[in-house]
Amino acid sequence: MASIKEAVRHRGYESIKNEDSPERTDKRKMEKQETVVRPVSVWHHPKSMAQEVHFGDQACMINSTYFTDNDLKGLNNTKIKCEASTENLCSSLVNVNGSYVCKWDYNGQGLEYQLVAGPVFIVIYTFSGIFISFAADKYNRKVMLASCLVIWSTMTLLTGFVNSYWQIVILRFGLGIGEAGCTPFAASMIADYFPKQSRGLALGVYNWGIYIGYSMSYAFGNFISKANINNQGWRWSYFLAAIPGIVIAVLLFLTVKDPPRQQSEPDKDVDKEQNTMSVGYKAKRVFTRFFNPSVMLLLLASSIRNAAGYVISYNTQQYFTDLHQTKDQIGDYMSWIPIVGGILSVTVGGLLSDVIVKRLGLYSRVIVIFVSLVLAAPFAAGTLFFMPPGAYLCQIPTYLFGEMWIGITIAVLVELIPSDIRTTGIAVYLFIITNIGGNIQLLVPVIKNHIKEMHKHDIPKYPDVNALRTALYILYPGPYLYAAFIFVFVMLLMKRDQRKAEQSAYTILPDTTA
Repeated sequence: MASIKEAVRHRGYESIKNEDSPERTDKRKMEKQETVVRPVSVWHHPKSMAQEVHFGDQACMINSTYFTDNDLKGLNNTKIKCEASTENLCSSLVNVNGSYVCKWDYNGQGLEYQLVAGPVFIVIYTFSGIFISFAADKYNRKVMLASCLVIWSTMTLLTGFVNSYWQIVILRFGLGIGEAGCTPFAASMIADYFPKQSRGLALGVYNWGIYIGYSMSYAFGNFISKANINNQGWRWSYFLAAIPGIVIAVLLFLTVKDPPRQQSEPDKDVDKEQNTMSVGYKAKRVFTRFFNPSVMLLLLASSIRNAAGYVISYNTQQYFTDLHQTKDQIGDYMSWIPIVGGILSVTVGGLLSDVIVKRLGLYSRVIVIFVSLVLAAPFAAGTLFFMPPGAYLCQIPTYLFGEMWIGITIAVLVELIPSDIRTTGIAVYLFIITNIGGNIQLLVPVIKNHIKEMHKHDIPKYPDVNALRTALYILYPGPYLYAAFIFVFVMLLMKRDQRKAEQSAYTILPDTTA
């Protein structure tokens, strides 16, 4: 097996090779010798991984290993666009110096990428989360949380060594198993550490990790790749990203205590002598809770909103790259906007929902979600409407308003579910919203290709970025409004249930953790 260094070199040489004619081959050999001293291009995910491992779609693009954007000037001194639809057309594009500046290579998109980014991970993540959670309601959650974190980090580390597509698939399965237990265990422990009047804020703070991790993916994926440590490019972003998880797992195991489970009053149909429930009995109790109309609509609304997050997270890098943004430019904005906007959003959203829930009851938390999504939707659309830097700036209010829902929905859920099945309930919630929302991003290439087909006869050629933009309009800002509409009905049903509970002189959410 060739070394990583040899593989990188092979990809660079192959990209400027052309077997169409001896003359063209000789000219490219000369260009290779003249340009080999140019700096190695910034490798980013998933494009650089796809080019080295060989998976996904192929397209025409600038041969950035040896050429810069300034080299894209044709014989008539006009800007060359590496947008040819075939390999032969792509390899025939030359600049004013006669250099073949474009190459036909893997672009980090397509069904294979969407599968490994979505379903391959999501299926194992959600199913294993449910099975793990059954044990977590009986055994030590701290130990299981730390163990899952070690598995998660180990899979991340090993991803840096992959050399084939099937290895990525296997490691994504392992990653799903490790990550599956984290939120159910952590949310269940937080619910036992904090009274329900402050759970919105507590769960909001827990979700800081989402935005720190997402922003760091740009910092690691773009800047660490650019550093090209040991001539291994993108691989070091995985090596370095794995280290904190292992350290935190050790600290968690040594310093954190699994809090006593705060017991709710038992359901009327629960046998008081049945302290240890069978798996089947527990599953029956969980799914009985989830067939409540308000919970079902909460799941639907959360799934739709979750879809928007998956869609934009898996397509942000490619979208801005198609707008001719460099990796540095993307990283300069996206390495801090999710951290600042996301952390402020979940914190403020949690605080607001904690304040108004004391006055109006549980349904009022949903009011915060509805208002925040309606406010965020226009800015999400602005991200696609405006060119950079306006597009980046629109992401700030999108995050500030649009991320409040995450902590609040879990805060609502843990108050709807008795403590003895809480971890399992959270796992089922994540199973549903992740399988529905997480697989919607598979529609992006389908819609994009359909739009391109509609415009295949356009002159001049319909830009690929416009097709991607249209697909994202449908699946990014759209779900903010779709979900907000459904959350209205969630709020009305919960208000109705609260009114019935008050009239019957019992609480709809029996819980002694307050």
